[in-house]
Amino acid sequence: MSLAAKTLFITGASRGIGLAIALRAAREGANVVIAAKTKVHHPKLPGTIHTAAAEVEAAGGKALAIACDVRSEDEVNAAVAEAVRRFGGIDICVNNASAIYLKGTLDTEPKRYDLMNQVNARGTWLVSKTCIPHLRRAANPHVLMIAPPLDMDAKWFAGHTAYTMAKFGMSMCVLGLAAEFAGDGIAFNALWPRTAIATSAVKNVLAGEQGLRHCRKAEIMADAAAMVFEKPAGSFTGRFLIDDTFLGENGVIDFDRYRVDPTQALMPDFFVPDSMPAPKGVSLGPVA
Repeated sequence: MSLAAKTLFITGASRGIGLAIALRAAREGANVVIAAKTKVHHPKLPGTIHTAAAEVEAAGGKALAIACDVRSEDEVNAAVAEAVRRFGGIDICVNNASAIYLKGTLDTEPKRYDLMNQVNARGTWLVSKTCIPHLRRAANPHVLMIAPPLDMDAKWFAGHTAYTMAKFGMSMCVLGLAAEFAGDGIAFNALWPRTAIATSAVKNVLAGEQGLRHCRKAEIMADAAAMVFEKPAGSFTGRFLIDDTFLGENGVIDFDRYRVDPTQALMPDFFVPDSMPAPKGVSLGPVA
């Protein structure tokens, strides 16, 4: 099932995983709404809504750049309305926008807690809610959260309780909305990377410039997302997917091409349960 002429509304799509998904869809001729906050260049972050839109157009898609803070009900309503005016509807919603702060409770200010929960949990719920009336009219409507499986192991909370609560809030949206709208034929799924992905968040928060060598490229998430969108929305819903496992189940066997530096071991991501091992034959160690 091609994404040609489909309209994707993607939050946080000015860079990283969101942009990778946008470009993957654009190469199939999709309409892509870049809904993100960055309007002008940021010294520590690459890309703006305008540079992302230019990349989408260059890749073969049609783009609409909208400055949108997912914490604002008015801005989300306006962005969705503008997307529908421009492209006639919405077929796919990708909740990618997320805030991260990896500190313990005593080092986390309430404003940081509020930011993460407003962007991650509330923003995902609000964008989904606003898109649902339009998704109901789509032929194969999907909502995809870039969110982890709901694994309630305390180890995922211990070092950064506030962040984990906020991130799992996105996952709970999948669990709840998939059940709530099961009769509407709208799919709600989560996709999460097994390893760290080479994004600004990893560079600036987790591992620095050298840490990127231990990452996979965002294209692995984009390819997995595209496969999710091909699935029949009426039956493929409420799933918590890990990128390489899902790709492997759908015929992908070459994962080394997604590595930033094949000579380096891959850095495992947070939140991947022990019960969800890598596909057979796939190693996180360096490639010989």
